[in-house]
Amino acid sequence: MNRVVLSALCLWLFPLTGWAQESQTAFNFLRLPVSAHVAALGGDNITIQEDDASLLFHNPSLMNNVSDRTLNLNMMTYMEGAVTASASYLWASGERGTWGLSGRFISYGEMKETNVAGEQTGTFGARDVALGGSYCYALSDHFSGGVTAKLIGSYIGNFSSVAAGVDLGLNYYHEDSEWSVSAVARNLGGQLSAYEDDFERMPLDLQLGVSKRLVGSPLRFSATLVRLNDWEYGIGHHIVLGGDLMLGEQFYVSMGYNALRSKEMRVSDGDDGESTHGAGLSFGGGIQLERLKLHVAYAKYHVSSTSLLVNFSYTL
Repeated sequence: MNRVVLSALCLWLFPLTGWAQESQTAFNFLRLPVSAHVAALGGDNITIQEDDASLLFHNPSLMNNVSDRTLNLNMMTYMEGAVTASASYLWASGERGTWGLSGRFISYGEMKETNVAGEQTGTFGARDVALGGSYCYALSDHFSGGVTAKLIGSYIGNFSSVAAGVDLGLNYYHEDSEWSVSAVARNLGGQLSAYEDDFERMPLDLQLGVSKRLVGSPLRFSATLVRLNDWEYGIGHHIVLGGDLMLGEQFYVSMGYNALRSKEMRVSDGDDGESTHGAGLSFGGGIQLERLKLHVAYAKYHVSSTSLLVNFSYTL
Protein backbone atom coordinates (compact mmCIF):
# COMPACT_ATOMS: atom_id res chain seq x y z
CA MET A 1 0.00 0.00 0.00
CA ASN A 2 1.58 3.32 -1.01
CA ARG A 3 1.60 6.47 1.07
CA VAL A 4 -1.16 8.20 -0.89
CA VAL A 5 -3.58 5.33 -0.22
CA LEU A 6 -2.59 5.21 3.46
CA SER A 7 -3.26 8.93 3.92
CA ALA A 8 -6.67 8.67 2.31
CA LEU A 9 -7.49 5.63 4.45
CA CYS A 10 -6.62 7.39 7.69
CA LEU A 11 -9.18 10.09 7.00
CA TRP A 12 -11.88 7.40 7.00
CA LEU A 13 -10.59 5.25 9.83
CA PHE A 14 -10.32 7.79 12.59
CA PRO A 15 -13.61 7.81 14.52
CA LEU A 16 -15.70 10.92 15.05
CA THR A 17 -14.42 12.47 11.86
CA GLY A 18 -14.54 13.14 8.21
CA TRP A 19 -13.17 16.53 9.25
CA ALA A 20 -9.71 18.00 8.78
CA GLN A 21 -9.48 18.82 12.48
CA GLU A 22 -9.56 15.13 13.44
CA SER A 23 -7.15 13.96 10.73
CA GLN A 24 -4.42 16.00 12.45
CA THR A 25 -4.30 13.52 15.33
CA ALA A 26 -3.81 9.76 15.54
CA PHE A 27 -5.62 7.16 17.71
CA ASN A 28 -8.95 9.02 17.63
CA PHE A 29 -10.79 5.85 18.68
CA LEU A 30 -9.78 6.98 22.19
CA ARG A 31 -12.39 9.74 21.88
CA LEU A 32 -15.25 7.24 21.69
CA PRO A 33 -17.21 6.77 24.94
CA VAL A 34 -16.88 3.51 26.87
CA SER A 35 -19.36 4.07 29.70
CA ALA A 36 -22.97 3.75 28.51
CA HIS A 37 -24.05 6.12 31.26
CA VAL A 38 -21.58 8.72 29.98
CA ALA A 39 -22.73 8.07 26.41
CA ALA A 40 -26.35 8.72 27.45
CA LEU A 41 -25.27 12.03 29.00
CA GLY A 42 -23.83 13.32 25.73
CA GLY A 43 -20.71 11.16 25.35
CA ASP A 44 -18.46 13.18 27.69
CA ASN A 45 -18.89 13.29 31.46
CA ILE A 46 -16.22 13.26 34.18
CA THR A 47 -18.24 13.95 37.33
CA ILE A 48 -21.07 11.46 37.98
CA GLN A 49 -20.68 9.53 41.22
CA GLU A 50 -21.67 5.92 40.56
CA ASP A 51 -20.59 2.36 41.28
CA ASP A 52 -19.64 2.03 37.59
CA ALA A 53 -16.28 0.50 36.63
CA SER A 54 -16.46 1.82 33.04
CA LEU A 55 -16.04 5.39 34.35
CA LEU A 56 -12.29 4.78 34.71
CA PHE A 57 -12.02 5.26 30.91
CA HIS A 58 -13.35 8.81 31.32
CA ASN A 59 -11.93 9.92 34.67
CA PRO A 60 -9.66 7.65 36.77
CA SER A 61 -10.33 9.74 39.90
CA LEU A 62 -13.89 8.29 40.04
CA MET A 63 -12.63 4.73 40.64
CA ASN A 64 -12.97 4.88 44.43
CA ASN A 65 -16.76 4.73 44.03
CA VAL A 66 -16.55 1.24 42.50
CA SER A 67 -17.06 -1.93 44.56
CA ASP A 68 -14.02 -4.10 45.26
CA ARG A 69 -13.31 -6.84 42.68
CA THR A 70 -15.65 -5.58 39.95
CA LEU A 71 -15.44 -7.00 36.44
CA ASN A 72 -16.77 -4.79 33.64
CA LEU A 73 -17.50 -5.76 29.99
CA ASN A 74 -18.60 -3.33 27.27
CA MET A 75 -19.64 -3.47 23.62
CA MET A 76 -20.70 -0.83 21.11
CA THR A 77 -22.12 -1.09 17.60
CA TYR A 78 -20.42 1.34 15.24
CA MET A 79 -20.27 1.93 11.49
CA GLU A 80 -20.95 -1.09 9.26
CA GLY A 81 -18.18 -3.68 9.41
CA ALA A 82 -16.63 -2.26 12.59
CA VAL A 83 -16.61 -3.94 16.00
CA THR A 84 -15.57 -2.24 19.22
CA ALA A 85 -15.41 -3.63 22.77
CA SER A 86 -13.65 -3.04 26.08
CA ALA A 87 -13.20 -4.51 29.55
CA SER A 88 -11.88 -3.53 32.96
CA TYR A 89 -11.28 -5.01 36.40
CA LEU A 90 -11.05 -2.94 39.59
CA TRP A 91 -10.05 -3.87 43.12
CA ALA A 92 -9.60 -1.94 46.37
CA SER A 93 -6.18 -1.22 47.88
CA GLY A 94 -6.45 -0.26 51.54
CA GLU A 95 -9.08 2.21 52.73
CA ARG A 96 -8.27 4.99 50.24
CA GLY A 97 -6.94 3.37 47.08
CA THR A 98 -8.26 1.50 44.05
CA TRP A 99 -6.34 -0.26 41.27
CA GLY A 100 -7.67 -1.01 37.81
CA LEU A 101 -6.72 -2.86 34.62
CA SER A 102 -8.41 -2.07 31.31
CA GLY A 103 -8.34 -2.81 27.62
CA ARG A 104 -10.23 -1.65 24.54
CA PHE A 105 -10.11 -2.34 20.83
CA ILE A 106 -11.86 -1.49 17.60
CA SER A 107 -11.68 -3.53 14.41
CA TYR A 108 -12.64 -1.80 11.17
CA GLY A 109 -13.13 -5.01 9.20
CA GLU A 110 -11.80 -5.89 5.76
CA MET A 111 -11.17 -3.14 3.21
CA LYS A 112 -10.05 -2.81 -0.37
CA GLU A 113 -6.42 -2.03 -1.09
CA THR A 114 -5.87 0.17 -4.16
CA ASN A 115 -2.98 1.85 -5.95
CA VAL A 116 -2.78 5.54 -6.89
CA ALA A 117 -4.81 4.84 -10.04
CA GLY A 118 -7.69 3.47 -7.97
CA GLU A 119 -7.18 -0.13 -9.11
CA GLN A 120 -7.84 -2.78 -6.47
CA THR A 121 -4.74 -4.80 -5.60
CA GLY A 122 -6.11 -6.80 -2.67
CA THR A 123 -7.68 -6.41 0.76
CA PHE A 124 -6.39 -5.57 4.22
CA GLY A 125 -7.61 -5.15 7.80
CA ALA A 126 -7.28 -2.35 10.32
CA ARG A 127 -7.62 -2.24 14.10
CA ASP A 128 -6.70 -0.15 17.13
CA VAL A 129 -5.91 -1.48 20.63
CA ALA A 130 -5.20 0.14 24.01
CA LEU A 131 -4.16 -1.51 27.30
CA GLY A 132 -4.06 0.43 30.55
CA GLY A 133 -3.31 0.33 34.26
CA SER A 134 -5.02 2.77 36.65
CA TYR A 135 -4.73 3.92 40.26
CA CYS A 136 -7.01 6.19 42.28
CA TYR A 137 -6.37 7.58 45.76
CA ALA A 138 -8.62 9.53 48.14
CA LEU A 139 -6.52 12.60 49.00
CA SER A 140 -9.05 13.76 51.62
CA ASP A 141 -12.71 13.31 52.52
CA HIS A 142 -13.70 15.34 49.44
CA PHE A 143 -10.82 15.11 46.94
CA SER A 144 -9.65 12.10 44.89
CA GLY A 145 -6.92 11.88 42.28
CA GLY A 146 -6.40 9.22 39.62
CA VAL A 147 -4.05 8.26 36.83
CA THR A 148 -4.21 5.79 33.94
CA ALA A 149 -1.10 4.79 31.99
CA LYS A 150 -1.78 3.11 28.65
CA LEU A 151 -0.01 1.53 25.71
CA ILE A 152 -1.76 2.07 22.37
CA GLY A 153 -1.29 0.26 19.07
CA SER A 154 -2.74 0.88 15.61
CA TYR A 155 -2.48 -1.56 12.69
CA ILE A 156 -3.44 -0.70 9.10
CA GLY A 157 -2.49 -3.41 6.62
CA ASN A 158 1.30 -3.80 6.83
CA PHE A 159 1.69 -0.49 8.67
CA SER A 160 1.66 -0.09 12.44
CA SER A 161 2.11 2.60 15.06
CA VAL A 162 2.63 2.43 18.83
CA ALA A 163 2.08 5.18 21.38
CA ALA A 164 2.16 5.70 25.15
CA GLY A 165 -0.38 7.88 26.92
CA VAL A 166 -1.56 9.01 30.33
CA ASP A 167 -4.94 10.16 31.66
CA LEU A 168 -4.96 12.37 34.77
CA GLY A 169 -8.05 13.16 36.82
CA LEU A 170 -8.99 15.13 39.93
CA ASN A 171 -12.44 15.10 41.54
CA TYR A 172 -14.09 17.07 44.34
CA TYR A 173 -17.29 15.62 45.78
CA HIS A 174 -19.40 16.89 48.69
CA GLU A 175 -21.74 14.13 49.78
CA ASP A 176 -24.21 16.33 51.67
CA SER A 177 -24.77 18.89 48.92
CA GLU A 178 -24.05 16.38 46.11
CA TRP A 179 -21.83 18.75 44.18
CA SER A 180 -19.20 17.00 42.03
CA VAL A 181 -16.48 18.95 40.18
CA SER A 182 -13.68 17.39 38.09
CA ALA A 183 -10.74 18.29 35.89
CA VAL A 184 -9.28 15.72 33.48
CA ALA A 185 -6.43 15.60 30.97
CA ARG A 186 -6.91 12.66 28.60
CA ASN A 187 -4.39 11.17 26.18
CA LEU A 188 -1.25 13.00 27.27
CA GLY A 189 1.71 11.40 25.51
CA GLY A 190 2.94 10.65 22.04
CA GLN A 191 3.85 8.08 19.40
CA LEU A 192 6.79 5.78 20.09
CA SER A 193 6.77 4.60 16.48
CA ALA A 194 4.95 6.15 13.49
CA TYR A 195 3.21 4.52 10.51
CA GLU A 196 6.06 5.79 8.33
CA ASP A 197 8.31 8.80 9.04
CA ASP A 198 5.75 11.39 10.15
CA PHE A 199 4.83 11.43 13.83
CA GLU A 200 1.28 12.60 14.62
CA ARG A 201 -0.23 14.21 17.69
CA MET A 202 -2.27 12.33 20.26
CA PRO A 203 -5.97 13.28 20.65
CA LEU A 204 -5.31 15.37 23.76
CA ASP A 205 -8.51 16.45 25.51
CA LEU A 206 -8.58 18.82 28.49
CA GLN A 207 -11.95 18.75 30.24
CA LEU A 208 -13.73 20.48 33.13
CA GLY A 209 -17.06 19.28 34.48
CA VAL A 210 -19.67 19.67 37.19
CA SER A 211 -22.63 17.60 38.35
CA LYS A 212 -25.30 18.51 40.89
CA ARG A 213 -28.19 16.46 42.20
CA LEU A 214 -31.03 18.61 43.45
CA VAL A 215 -31.37 17.80 47.15
CA GLY A 216 -34.58 15.90 47.81
CA SER A 217 -35.14 15.49 44.06
CA PRO A 218 -34.59 12.58 41.63
CA LEU A 219 -32.92 14.97 39.16
CA ARG A 220 -29.19 15.34 38.58
CA PHE A 221 -27.73 17.72 36.01
CA SER A 222 -24.25 17.71 34.46
CA ALA A 223 -22.25 20.12 32.32
CA THR A 224 -18.85 19.31 30.79
CA LEU A 225 -16.46 21.52 28.83
CA VAL A 226 -14.46 19.42 26.35
CA ARG A 227 -11.39 19.98 24.15
CA LEU A 228 -10.32 23.07 26.04
CA ASN A 229 -6.95 22.72 24.29
CA ASP A 230 -8.53 23.16 20.83
CA TRP A 231 -10.43 26.36 20.01
CA GLU A 232 -11.28 25.88 16.35
CA TYR A 233 -14.91 26.53 17.33
CA GLY A 234 -16.45 28.96 19.81
CA ILE A 235 -17.08 28.19 23.48
CA GLY A 236 -20.68 27.18 22.79
CA HIS A 237 -19.52 24.16 20.79
CA HIS A 238 -17.42 22.83 23.68
CA ILE A 239 -20.36 22.25 26.03
CA VAL A 240 -21.88 18.84 26.78
CA LEU A 241 -25.11 18.87 28.80
CA GLY A 242 -26.77 15.90 30.47
CA GLY A 243 -29.53 15.03 32.89
CA ASP A 244 -30.40 11.97 35.00
CA LEU A 245 -33.78 11.00 36.38
CA MET A 246 -33.10 8.67 39.30
CA LEU A 247 -35.99 6.21 39.65
CA GLY A 248 -35.14 4.97 43.13
CA GLU A 249 -31.77 3.52 44.06
CA GLN A 250 -31.70 0.90 41.31
CA PHE A 251 -32.95 2.57 38.11
CA TYR A 252 -32.19 5.70 36.11
CA VAL A 253 -32.85 7.21 32.69
CA SER A 254 -30.57 9.80 31.10
CA MET A 255 -30.45 12.21 28.18
CA GLY A 256 -27.70 14.42 26.82
CA TYR A 257 -26.59 16.85 24.12
CA ASN A 258 -23.07 17.24 22.71
CA ALA A 259 -22.74 20.55 20.82
CA LEU A 260 -19.36 19.74 19.26
CA ARG A 261 -20.51 16.39 17.89
CA SER A 262 -23.59 18.07 16.42
CA LYS A 263 -21.34 20.64 14.71
CA GLU A 264 -18.81 18.15 13.34
CA MET A 265 -21.39 15.71 11.99
CA ARG A 266 -23.57 18.26 10.22
CA VAL A 267 -23.99 17.18 6.58
CA SER A 268 -25.88 18.38 3.52
CA ASP A 269 -29.52 17.31 3.36
CA GLY A 270 -29.64 17.61 -0.45
CA ASP A 271 -31.84 20.73 -0.46
CA ASP A 272 -29.09 23.37 -0.20
CA GLY A 273 -29.28 22.98 3.56
CA GLU A 274 -27.59 21.05 6.35
CA SER A 275 -28.81 18.61 8.95
CA THR A 276 -27.28 16.81 11.94
CA HIS A 277 -29.67 13.84 11.52
CA GLY A 278 -29.87 13.57 15.30
CA ALA A 279 -26.11 13.71 15.93
CA GLY A 280 -25.33 15.22 19.31
CA LEU A 281 -28.44 13.87 21.02
CA SER A 282 -28.24 10.73 23.16
CA PHE A 283 -30.28 8.86 25.73
CA GLY A 284 -30.14 5.69 27.81
CA GLY A 285 -30.84 4.05 31.12
CA GLY A 286 -29.65 1.43 33.54
CA ILE A 287 -30.33 -0.93 36.39
CA GLN A 288 -27.91 -0.98 39.35
CA LEU A 289 -28.32 -3.89 41.74
CA GLU A 290 -25.99 -4.73 44.61
CA ARG A 291 -23.64 -6.93 42.58
CA LEU A 292 -24.88 -6.57 39.00
CA LYS A 293 -25.11 -3.42 36.86
CA LEU A 294 -26.46 -3.08 33.33
CA HIS A 295 -26.36 0.17 31.34
CA VAL A 296 -27.55 0.89 27.79
CA ALA A 297 -27.20 4.04 25.63
CA TYR A 298 -28.18 5.11 22.12
CA ALA A 299 -26.34 7.82 20.18
CA LYS A 300 -24.61 8.66 16.90
CA TYR A 301 -20.82 8.83 16.51
CA HIS A 302 -20.44 8.40 12.74
CA VAL A 303 -22.30 9.98 9.83
CA SER A 304 -23.16 6.55 8.39
CA SER A 305 -24.90 4.91 11.36
CA THR A 306 -26.20 5.08 14.92
CA SER A 307 -24.64 3.25 17.86
CA LEU A 308 -25.87 1.15 20.75
CA LEU A 309 -23.53 0.93 23.74
CA VAL A 310 -24.01 -1.75 26.43
CA ASN A 311 -22.13 -2.11 29.76
CA PHE A 312 -22.28 -5.12 32.05
CA SER A 313 -20.59 -5.15 35.48
CA TYR A 314 -20.48 -7.82 38.16
CA THR A 315 -18.89 -7.70 41.61
CA LEU A 316 -17.12 -10.99 42.31
